[in-house]
Amino acid sequence: MKKTIITIERQYGSGGSAIGKLTAEKLGVNYYNRQILEMTAQRCGMSAEYLETAEENVPTSFLYSLLLSANPARTMEDNLPLSDKVFLMESRIINEIADKEKSFVLVGRCGNYILEEKGCFSVYIYADTKSRIERAINDYHIPENKAESVMKKADKRRETFYNVNTGGAWQDKDQYALCLNSAVLGDELCAELIVKAYNEYNSRFE
Repeated sequence: MKKTIITIERQYGSGGSAIGKLTAEKLGVNYYNRQILEMTAQRCGMSAEYLETAEENVPTSFLYSLLLSANPARTMEDNLPLSDKVFLMESRIINEIADKEKSFVLVGRCGNYILEEKGCFSVYIYADTKSRIERAINDYHIPENKAESVMKKADKRRETFYNVNTGGAWQDKDQYALCLNSAVLGDELCAELIVKAYNEYNSRFE
């Protein structure tokens, strides 16, 4: 299957968002990250910040979520925890974008899981702890005495949200087509390698 969409999962402070933007610019396609959450918030009539907190309160029963998400009845959705509603709405929005756009770059939001059947080239960006803390301080302007705790909290939230909603393991590199260490390679080279790998892979199906 030809992969027309690039999805990126990333550790906090690894530069995944910046690399995603660079990749989209090099390919001349749209880039989505927080925009998905903002679209979801608009549809739900809630603030993006409020919905973001729902990801920190994900229920631990994946089977329960899977059972309910398989039933499109509104009455069933009304009984879902807010975190499940966020995931279902984000999934719908992501699929709608995939139906309209031939190619785009999506960062986070369990993209590789949601778009697996539509075809996606999945990437995982990681880096060593020291480099991620330095980026958090220098680029994200997190106070030095809080950077490590912010990093750990963000990683835990992303991992829990991914694992519960997909049944997979967020940091399992075997599930990604390409894994890159941004601390060693740098943002620009990571983006170039993603584009090259993406184009080379797609050329097999032409």
